Amino acid sequence: MIGFTLRRLVLLLPVFLVVSLVVFFIIHLVPGDPIDNLLRAGSTPEQRLQIAAKYGLDRSLIEQYVTWMGRLLTGDLGTSIIQGRPVSALIARNLPYSLELGVAALLFSTLTGIAAGVIAASYQGTRVDDTITGFILLGSTVPSFWLGLMLILVFAVWLGWVPVSGARGWSSLILPVIAAGLGGIALVARVTRIAMIETSRQDFVMLLHAKGLPPFIIQLRHVLRHAMVPVVTILSLRIGWVLGGAVTIEYVFARPGLGSLLIRALNQRDYPLVQGCLLMLAMAVIIGALIGDIVQAAMDPRQREARA
Repeated sequence: MIGFTLRRLVLLLPVFLVVSLVVFFIIHLVPGDPIDNLLRAGSTPEQRLQIAAKYGLDRSLIEQYVTWMGRLLTGDLGTSIIQGRPVSALIARNLPYSLELGVAALLFSTLTGIAAGVIAASYQGTRVDDTITGFILLGSTVPSFWLGLMLILVFAVWLGWVPVSGARGWSSLILPVIAAGLGGIALVARVTRIAMIETSRQDFVMLLHAKGLPPFIIQLRHVLRHAMVPVVTILSLRIGWVLGGAVTIEYVFARPGLGSLLIRALNQRDYPLVQGCLLMLAMAVIIGALIGDIVQAAMDPRQREARA
């Protein structure tokens, strides 16, 4: 198991290099120039060149990338061009809000999705299964930003039960969690249902029925445990979504967080800040996949041997 984990960690190095290249060059392909947001009316071309030299924007992209990578390896994400503050400080200030929303939405979607999948698989072919499957289909097709707007209109504007926007207390977290977690519920429930149905057809389950064990014991104690391997795969991929998947939700609900910070930085063409935010989101996805591989290998030794 230790060797498997070390091999996975080594494989992260080329992945990190490719991600850093994509993150750096993709923002420089976006039309616009951050210097335009710093210049005042009537500024001279000499002042523009001075600002470009100050932030290293007068160098070639290769030189800029090498400089950025050198600082990145020392833990320095650079300084925001527009705000004039360290990128790491801006991310650290907004990261807790994104983690709060992402973790709450992940727990909500995981617990609700697994429960819905177990119920649907236990009542396969009945109206209960059809109803849950219908909700799964609905949840996987409704855009999260549209759902967020509808939730604001009904529960915040019409009924006044919760705040419209912001991050003031736990009540302001209810609607964003529902909007962000609905798609996850549909995905987890669908995977859980299919995995449990396939597992319930295996020989050992028939043997358990023949021994006279109660069906709910078989479903919860045996079938669900074996069906969790594909569910863990989905959940590991959604760990990265904890930070990155709620970008639109933060914007719709006007919540502070990495999503709102990234959108503002994109609008201002703040290269260092955009690069820092995108790198954080990308690394969250990579680390989530790594955790998923390790957990899968721990749960099923066959997975470890197949990927050795």
